[in-house]
Amino acid sequence: MRPHSATLGFSLIELMIVVAIIGILAAIAIPNYNEHIMKARITDAVSKLSDMRVRMEQFFQDNRTYVGACQAGTLAPLPANTTYFQYSCPAANLTATTFTVTATGIGVMNGFVYTINQNNVRATTGVPTGWTANASCWTLTKGGSC
Repeated sequence: MRPHSATLGFSLIELMIVVAIIGILAAIAIPNYNEHIMKARITDAVSKLSDMRVRMEQFFQDNRTYVGACQAGTLAPLPANTTYFQYSCPAANLTATTFTVTATGIGVMNGFVYTINQNNVRATTGVPTGWTANASCWTLTKGGSC
């Protein structure tokens, strides 16, 4: 008679439990990771807008007007467009005493629109579905907190 040998390997139930645990962890981790990546991309855009505001103020100090700013070769050229955001400073928004610079999301960041003006008013004027816009600050998280 053969002695009873120990069974090697995993049963189907054990394997299914492991697959279920991995599925649950992935369902939690992947959305959190994607939101973290979006926040990093947003931070890049708003930091360039902040830098642009400083450059606009320097331009104003030298010229006593914002007219003519945002052009290449000036003290306040627009930031270079990136894979995720395009920057604009429409001439219609440039007066002797006012300006508005805009970062508009493209690609996976489509729907995000951030602005800054001469009074340092930071506004979120557009967000994708599921996000909350705020006209008095930059929305950096999905919950809309500033």
